[in-house]
Amino acid sequence: MEENLKLNNTDGNLLINPASYHRLIGRLIYLIVTRPETLFAVNILSQFMHQPLQPHMKAATHLVHYCLTESCQFMHQPLQPHRKLQAFCDSDWASCLMTRRSTTGYCVFLGTSPISWKTKKQPIVSRSSSEAEYRATTVATCELQWLWYLLQDLGVSHSFPSTLYCDNKAYI
Repeated sequence: MEENLKLNNTDGNLLINPASYHRLIGRLIYLIVTRPETLFAVNILSQFMHQPLQPHMKAATHLVHYCLTESCQFMHQPLQPHRKLQAFCDSDWASCLMTRRSTTGYCVFLGTSPISWKTKKQPIVSRSSSEAEYRATTVATCELQWLWYLLQDLGVSHSFPSTLYCDNKAYI
C-alpha cells in the first residue's frame, strides 16, 4: 500500500459492483501464503468487505500491481545449520481511524527462514504506544514459546536462546 495511506469507511464513493472487490480480496488472501509481505495491506483491505469504496479498490489494485511487478525473495532462503529461533514484532498505535485500536504484527524466523507471521487488530484500545507494544510482544512471545515446544517435539535442534526484537524504547 502507499506509505501513510489511511483508509476509512466514509471517504469515497461506493463501488457499483462490490463483488469484484470481494473476489479480489479473496485472491489476495490466498496469495498471502506465498507473499507474506502483503499481509498487513490485505489485513487492512479486508476490513472493508461489507461496504467497499473507490479508495479501497484503488489500494487493492495498487497491491496487485506490486505483486505483479516485484519479485518475492522473502520466502526463498535456504535453511542454515545454525537455526536460531528469533522474532520481530511491532505495533501501530491507534492506527484504525474508526475504532482507534492498534495493530499488532510479528514475524518469526528459524535461522533465516520465516516460519510464522501474523498481523491483527488488537482487541482493545491501548492508551499509549508502550501499551500497544507490550501487547504485541506478548502475542509474539506466546508464538515463540509455542514454536519452541513444537520444534522440540519434532526433533529439530535449536540450542540457541530465542530472541525477540522490539523497537519501542519506552517498552524496552
